[in-house]
Amino acid sequence: MFGWGSGGNQAALPAEHGPLGVAIGGGIEIDTLSLQAMAVGAQPAMALPSGGMMLVAAYGEARLDAQTVLSRYYDADNTILQILSTSATPGDELLDVSVYQPWDSVVPAGAADWARWRGPSGLIGQPRYDADGIVFERFWGDGTGRADLVEFVETVDDGESRREIHQSCMLYARPLGQAREMLLINIERDLGTAASQGSSIEFILGYGLMAADIRRL
Repeated sequence: MFGWGSGGNQAALPAEHGPLGVAIGGGIEIDTLSLQAMAVGAQPAMALPSGGMMLVAAYGEARLDAQTVLSRYYDADNTILQILSTSATPGDELLDVSVYQPWDSVVPAGAADWARWRGPSGLIGQPRYDADGIVFERFWGDGTGRADLVEFVETVDDGESRREIHQSCMLYARPLGQAREMLLINIERDLGTAASQGSSIEFILGYGLMAADIRRL
């Protein structure tokens, strides 16, 4: 009556995504107590993540190189739990864990405005970025000149559809007590649309976590 032994119930099981093996709609417990302790007395650009349970609304994945896969678990508020691993298969070792939250967004007015941000002498990729008096140093790229943006394609699955999102981004960082506050400046372009530049420039703040700070529920 219950289908035991028939295998018929297996097709209804939700797909498990990434190294945590979490399905869309599943939960992840995030503990930020160690982050808050390391940042005590410092002034973050916005309130530190409070932690608690994160309900996964979408999952994104991108292969960065032969040894590294980027996995992103998104909630309904676009908070991102980002994990680097070697294969992104459930149970894979977590090489790097961080949590990101949206901070600001800019919509360039036209080609000239886009060039001011991402052109050969653009703001994104310079050795430092001044966000209204909060100065971040470039984390990616060597040298004293402007560095090329990092580009990759992320496949995002929300349980109903899959999108291919081209990412052009640069990571900056600054000390925050004993921790580090990261600023990811990101230009997203949905490969399913005709937009050639992207729709906006997103500013996302992130903080490193330890593997022990997160667990699948």
